[in-house]
Amino acid sequence: MDRRLVSLICIITTLLMSPGAALGEIYKWVDADGKTHFSSSQPTHTEAETVEPKATNTYSSPDQPSSYKTGPTTVKKSRQKVVMYSAVWCSTCKTAKSYFRRKGIPFKEYDIETSAKGRKDYKKLKGTGVPIILVGKQRMDGFSASSFESMYGG
Repeated sequence: MDRRLVSLICIITTLLMSPGAALGEIYKWVDADGKTHFSSSQPTHTEAETVEPKATNTYSSPDQPSSYKTGPTTVKKSRQKVVMYSAVWCSTCKTAKSYFRRKGIPFKEYDIETSAKGRKDYKKLKGTGVPIILVGKQRMDGFSASSFESMYGG
């Protein structure tokens, strides 16, 4: 077996088995020398605070499946179609769905593993992770409530 493939399998296995990575938690603490440390696993030797990531990769893209493009650009932002490509195991996807439901935002969801349409569109979007959220002609990889609100129009 190719060394790179073995290394990749080991990395993926480690990430999947790491509870911090699976939950998406990041811990921050300062050591005795005053150095700040960040980790996906909680340190056992000192107290650490949980840090919420604030940055999300977002960008506008014309390379969306034509079936999800909205009409003219005069459509009110609050009326734009929201489509999410997700996976059942994705905690960020669950957070996004919960947010949409809590805010009363209608959305269409496609699972990239169980839906043929989801798989096909995910390939067209050149997806490398989930969720992918489309708001009109804009695209968000991952989820941040503040970034979503600026895309959706509050």
